[in-house]
Amino acid sequence: MRRREFIAFLGGMAAIGPLIARAEESLHRLGVLEGSGKDDPVNKAKYIAFEQALHQLGWTNGGNLRIDCRFGEGDPKVIREQADELVALKPAVILVSGSSATGQMLRATRSVPIVFAIVPDPVGSGYVQSLSQPGGNATGFMQFEYSLSGKWVELLRQLATNVSRALVLWDPSIAAGIGQFAVIQSVAPSAGLDVRPADVRDVAEIERSMTTFSRVPNGGLIVTGSAWSVVHRDPIIALATQHKLPAVYPNREFVVSGGLCSYGADFIDQYRRAAGYVDRILKGEKPADLPVQAPTKYELVINLKTAKALGLTVPTTLLASANEVIE
Repeated sequence: MRRREFIAFLGGMAAIGPLIARAEESLHRLGVLEGSGKDDPVNKAKYIAFEQALHQLGWTNGGNLRIDCRFGEGDPKVIREQADELVALKPAVILVSGSSATGQMLRATRSVPIVFAIVPDPVGSGYVQSLSQPGGNATGFMQFEYSLSGKWVELLRQLATNVSRALVLWDPSIAAGIGQFAVIQSVAPSAGLDVRPADVRDVAEIERSMTTFSRVPNGGLIVTGSAWSVVHRDPIIALATQHKLPAVYPNREFVVSGGLCSYGADFIDQYRRAAGYVDRILKGEKPADLPVQAPTKYELVINLKTAKALGLTVPTTLLASANEVIE
């Protein structure tokens, strides 16, 4: 290269340099940690809703935003590793789904802004100081208040009036599992229901518990919310069907997969709303100043095909109040 051409080249690079720097500054990195499975169609639907909402707010993945997604597959060890990996990428903000993943993310960082979704008790779990003033680096959207767990007891009795006993699948390793079972246990006597817990974290143990439990008639099943139960919903539903146990689940995806009935928050709606908080944080607001929000939409879903297989007649009043009936 001739001297004159070389000087011109350097001059051009000097002019381009600031443009490249400004382009890099305008690209924001967003981390996403989902506690359950990568190939789960429910997760895909939530993420699509989230990305569409971001797009409406002016953020485009691959444009002014780079999104890095990680999945925990319901395994605490994997969730922990993925949380550390995302923090190492130095994102501007991280979206986290579920109580277990949120806890691991807050263990990994107390400085990177975090927006959580589908967390039952963020105050009791120590994730925020209060709902109105989170106070730290995390805020987001509650899955439900624990009192909702009492609704599952009510639904089980409405669906199967002969049920007098219920096996409750819960995760005792998380505060959400303890809180959900505590409410179920407190309201069960007034509903004429005897409840007993079974640890949800081992399929073989669940199979043994359900087999033993089903040997006595008039039993039912209540599944509490956790990342593990979502990931392993197919074997749980199959066991409930095998043992003819009427069951109530915490989320719609269980019923779509063949479960009898569910009542819980609309998670797609939560992900859309979470995009709004991500947008506000990327524009300079702090999680400490953004109040934790309760669900605005709940959905009752009933699977009539499963009810028929169990020999149950769903009350017309319950059908009338359902948001979705699968036939």
